[in-house]
Amino acid sequence: QVQLVETGGGVVQAGGSLRLSCAASGRPSGTFDMGWFRQIPGKEREFVAAVRWTSFTRYADSVKGRFTTSRDNGKNTVYLQMNSLKPEDTAVYWCAAGALFVRREEVDYWGQGTQVTVSS
Repeated sequence: QVQLVETGGGVVQAGGSLRLSCAASGRPSGTFDMGWFRQIPGKEREFVAAVRWTSFTRYADSVKGRFTTSRDNGKNTVYLQMNSLKPEDTAVYWCAAGALFVRREEVDYWGQGTQVTVSS
């Protein structure tokens, strides 16, 4: 069993930055990919970004060039640095762990979710 605990999030003005963190416990994080999903109001939950043990990353087109995900394997922690935020980035963001480098991501574990609100 893996527990994912997120921190960060909040309210920021458009053009600003926020950083989310997610600490994993219960199993060595090198056994799974880690990443982020979000649910924008009125839409389905969508993939945002993922990072492998090797630090290889992938991103949704909507966040490429603005968001950066990274992981500290020693701390079993993954980060999502969000820059140049837009009002349309407003969503609940979830940390996830599983197989995230496949066509249809397979999430085994979810964090508790954190609200990110970008004001115009």
